[in-house]
Amino acid sequence: MNLNELKPKLTSLLQEKSLSVDERLNEVCDLLQKQVDYYDWVGFYFKNDNKNELKLRAFAGEPTDHTIIPYGKGICGQVAESNANFVVPDVKAQDNYIACSINVKAEIVIPLFVDGENIGQIDIDSHSVNPFTEKDEAFLEFVNEEVAKILD
Repeated sequence: MNLNELKPKLTSLLQEKSLSVDERLNEVCDLLQKQVDYYDWVGFYFKNDNKNELKLRAFAGEPTDHTIIPYGKGICGQVAESNANFVVPDVKAQDNYIACSINVKAEIVIPLFVDGENIGQIDIDSHSVNPFTEKDEAFLEFVNEEVAKILD
């Protein structure tokens, strides 16, 4: 599916006040994982209180043991420190990569900002090598901007 076609669905879903924030986050994960064929795992990690670690809050795809990720560790932990998008075309080429599944070939992580502060991120794994483009980056930045609007 065209990523731009998902934008109105995503926005509508996030504005569904009859669902809790966590339910909406899970629905976003489900929507993206089901509608984008190379988004094999989609999750949201958020800063875990005042600790220098991320905690998994919502996801779609295979369950992961990586529900807590220390800052600096893996792609997600690096994004927590750098505040910058991180696209990994081939995870085998990364030294500081945490393997979630033997099927994962590529990963993209986009930080989520609220009032200028990096409070979390969207993390997407793909079973394909090098599937992510600038269009994915721009789309996922849009997703995070929309998600930021519903966070307390």
